[in-house]
Order: sequence, then C-alpha cells, then structure tokens
Amino acid sequence: MTMELDHDCPNCGEEKTFYRAASTTLHLGEKIKWHCPDCDYGFVKIDGAVDSSAAEA
Repeated sequence: MTMELDHDCPNCGEEKTFYRAASTTLHLGEKIKWHCPDCDYGFVKIDGAVDSSAAEA
C-alpha cells in the first residue's frame, strides 16, 4: 500500500509529493483520495479507471 505519490499540483504549479488521505474498496476497484500537503488540492483515483486530476487540467 503506497502512502505517497509524486504528482503535478495545479494550485502549487509544480510536482509535489501527495499523501494518501483515504481509501476504500468499490466494485470498480480501490478508490484512493490523494491530497497535496501544501494546499487544499486533492484528487481521486480508482484502480487506473478513474483519475479526477485529469478532469481538472
């Protein structure tokens, strides 16, 4: 279980290390919420099928 993820943060304007805020198992797979430690930006990933950070670009 990964607790950190390097990802671009649109609020900070650079790559940050996001922290796993929560996770649960759904019928689609594991849903994971990621949050930037420096701002309020967060996004959700569901086993590669859904990535809400792509929708905000």
